[in-house]
Amino acid sequence: MSRRTRGPRARRRRRVLVWGAVVVLLVGAGLGGVAVWQNTYALREERVTVRHDGRLLDGVLARPANGAGPFGLVVFVHGDGPVDATHETFYRPVWEAFAKAGYASLSLSKPGVGASEGNWLDQSMDDRADETLAAIAWARTRPGIDGRRIGLWGASQAGWVLPKVAARDRAVRFVIAVSPAVDWQQQGRYNLLAELRKNGASQDETQTALRRRETTLDLLRQGATFEHYRNAVGRNDGMTAERWRFIARNYRSNAAEDLRAMRGTPTLLVLAGHDINVDVADTESAYRRVLPPDSLTVRHYPDATHSLVGNAVENSEPRLTLTAVFAPRRLYATGFLTEQHRFVRQFTDRQGTD
Repeated sequence: MSRRTRGPRARRRRRVLVWGAVVVLLVGAGLGGVAVWQNTYALREERVTVRHDGRLLDGVLARPANGAGPFGLVVFVHGDGPVDATHETFYRPVWEAFAKAGYASLSLSKPGVGASEGNWLDQSMDDRADETLAAIAWARTRPGIDGRRIGLWGASQAGWVLPKVAARDRAVRFVIAVSPAVDWQQQGRYNLLAELRKNGASQDETQTALRRRETTLDLLRQGATFEHYRNAVGRNDGMTAERWRFIARNYRSNAAEDLRAMRGTPTLLVLAGHDINVDVADTESAYRRVLPPDSLTVRHYPDATHSLVGNAVENSEPRLTLTAVFAPRRLYATGFLTEQHRFVRQFTDRQGTD
């Protein structure tokens, strides 16, 4: 039920600490200037606060380095987990790509992350859509932002949020969906089997895992408590009471109906060739089946992982660390940042930014 995605996030947080240590060592060796230069972006970042549902959400508004605007805006919608506004700096190369096309970027830390109030595990996908709509409404009041050119960018779990927002706010100019799934339960089964294959599980181990999954689904359908789940499963699998309640709120999520409701909104669907979280063939089929061909652009990155990092880079800790320090823009699959720039550029209103 998508809980396995916490492993990569935990590893990513450890990598940030590793990167920090490496940077310190490099400074001591006289190479810190190179790392600082490579991690400097053509952006003007401003800390902002958005109020929603009685809570304050902390975030970053990243404008192009030059010009007064009005700029178009890309509002970021995070994937699963406790993601901060910059996604531990991972978003900055994407923000820069948009800035070069004349677009600002807005990203809020999830509730309970950083200075944002609340708890993201208390949210349904509808709650997340409401939060995103509040961010858009706030942005439309900001000087220097062109409210006619506001689009959405989201990854992974955002696939259940983006279509809701675009369906409810028909003024949203475009949607960029990176590695999204359509059906929560289908995605969970695919991810489970992919992880088992990756880890070399035997046929008996696979069948056991599938039976455990069916038990979990039955418990969710019955509205079982976390204690009931723990007693039924009989093992410590890392599930927490908060996570159980989050899954119970969201395990029925399916984006198909919302995709139909947002028909006509220009959409860029980004899919990775080494995605073990999402069945990209199923996602592409669903998007093509529902969205008109003239509004849908699909881009495949065969050598990329779920996070659009190059597969060879993500699966080598030394290479990942060195790339993050010395060439962070190259973390992403070849051509990804260029395509992000190209896609939003077509919506540039020349009288607004050029």
